Amino acid sequence: MGITNSQNNLYPIFLRLELLNMLIVGAGQVGHEKLSFILKSSPNARITVLATWKSEAVSSLINFNPARVKYIQKAFEENDVIDFDIVIAATDIRGVNNKIHCASKRFSKIVNVADTPELCDFYMGSIVTRGDLKVAISTNGKSPTFAKRFRQLLEEILPVESHDLVNNLRIVRDRLKGNFNLKVKELNRITKSLVEYE
Repeated sequence: MGITNSQNNLYPIFLRLELLNMLIVGAGQVGHEKLSFILKSSPNARITVLATWKSEAVSSLINFNPARVKYIQKAFEENDVIDFDIVIAATDIRGVNNKIHCASKRFSKIVNVADTPELCDFYMGSIVTRGDLKVAISTNGKSPTFAKRFRQLLEEILPVESHDLVNNLRIVRDRLKGNFNLKVKELNRITKSLVEYE
């Protein structure tokens, strides 16, 4: 098998989900996976789950987060996406997911369709969190399993103290005097030893 020179052209961003409105359509296994993943990484996210029924696992997440997660019991209709910034199609019915995708595009929403990379405006990568340090991993939608394994590796090697380190670096940055270039130079000098290997 030959090696290709493909490149991941995705642009990673970190969204403040507490300032956005997110809709997840579907409350079965796929909906639970998406909802739990988002709440784990962004516990203050504002999420509405829309479905004709909900699994016990989804019910449990909703009951545990009543101020952040709202449930609407109904079948999906095109206009349901209007009041949302981000839409996730998480049903196990391809036709419904396609309908959600079409409605999202019609109303200029960014959308993720579970297990259908070609219909996604964004992918939900694996995430490692150590306090304020957050690392997102993407395989361009090609291998979520590898992203998961790489996340597990990073969780093992990144020390829990990373949170303290980031906070201390902020204190140092805030105390530095001089212009922007001098500050960058000094922070580069301080942090250089953090990534040097013997």
